[in-house]
Amino acid sequence: MDNTSETAVPFVDLKSQHSSLAVELTAAIRDVLDSSDFILNRDVSEFEQSFAQFVETQVAVGVSNGLDALRLALLALGVGPGDDVILPANTFVATALAVSAVGAQPVLVDCDPTTYNIDPCAIEEAFTPKVRAIIPVHLTGQSAYMDPILEIARKRNLHVIEDAAQAHGTRYKGRCCGSLGVAGCFSFYPSKNLGACGDAGIVTTSDAELAEKLFELRNYGQRNRNEHLSKGLNARLDTIQAAILNVKLRHLLRWNAARRRHARKYRELLAGVGDLTFQRETEYSTHIYHLFVIATDWRDALRTHLAEAGISTGIHYPTPIHLQPAYADLPYRKGDFPNAERLSGKVLSLPMFAELTDPQIERVTQEVRRFFDSLQHCSQAS
Repeated sequence: MDNTSETAVPFVDLKSQHSSLAVELTAAIRDVLDSSDFILNRDVSEFEQSFAQFVETQVAVGVSNGLDALRLALLALGVGPGDDVILPANTFVATALAVSAVGAQPVLVDCDPTTYNIDPCAIEEAFTPKVRAIIPVHLTGQSAYMDPILEIARKRNLHVIEDAAQAHGTRYKGRCCGSLGVAGCFSFYPSKNLGACGDAGIVTTSDAELAEKLFELRNYGQRNRNEHLSKGLNARLDTIQAAILNVKLRHLLRWNAARRRHARKYRELLAGVGDLTFQRETEYSTHIYHLFVIATDWRDALRTHLAEAGISTGIHYPTPIHLQPAYADLPYRKGDFPNAERLSGKVLSLPMFAELTDPQIERVTQEVRRFFDSLQHCSQAS
């Protein structure tokens, strides 16, 4: 008899989270339905104020998703055709798509092989006279090394737009990610540390002029009804999603602390196993572990083994931006970003969510150990 289903470990378990918040979430959604005020109502402004306070910026502008957060930030800063924007090769495609959406050109750089975040030294090497902005990505929940990035931007008069889609509550040298550059862009995709029940995003900033432009652009380019000052978008934060996020934000610090505990347990139980390596934790950043990532030359075989044992995993990201068909027009080829390419074939994300239990972690690590034990036995037999 196969009892795998009874001991299965999901990659993310949103059902558990929503079950624990059912009363609060139901009341919040009911309030929106009762008010029938569905577009930019008080729930949106309340969440904007609360999230700005959380990130320690003056303003937060709720938008439709993380991609639109990046796109609107670029538009509001006047980045467009003829401009270059530097970003890492190992990121979700949305980072590059935002640049393309405003008519600018993505300029890719490699990552640090141990932190997986953008390599500041590579930024200097990739600089062109047309570069207007840098988008560092705080990958998996740990901040990029921001001091040299901000210094490069200061010297060259560039905008720094943080892609903080995986960094809800991450701190860099005591400061919250999303408050370090001129703008911080967050996604509230359901599986994020702070996730909506659908798509949602936000831009954070302490630049009052930029904030006004963002408010304008997200709502058809208008500040007053039927007075359109610019060619804007319909990219507003949905009111029901804002109501849900208001509830969830109150629990985010507790959830992040739980993720850090889970990561410590994973590291303890997987220390010295096979050829596994972990993303290096840095002294300058906290880590909220949106993802818990391991790297191994046996990634695909290990993932198959875990799947057969009922354990779900993820791969972030199997194809760097420059090798995506959508970006075949960029002047790069295989081999140009060796660190990003090497990691794309080695990294595996293990189950990670706040409600993960110690027995689930022990089961995952037990199966990882079993896999590498079997490899060792096969090697000795041969």
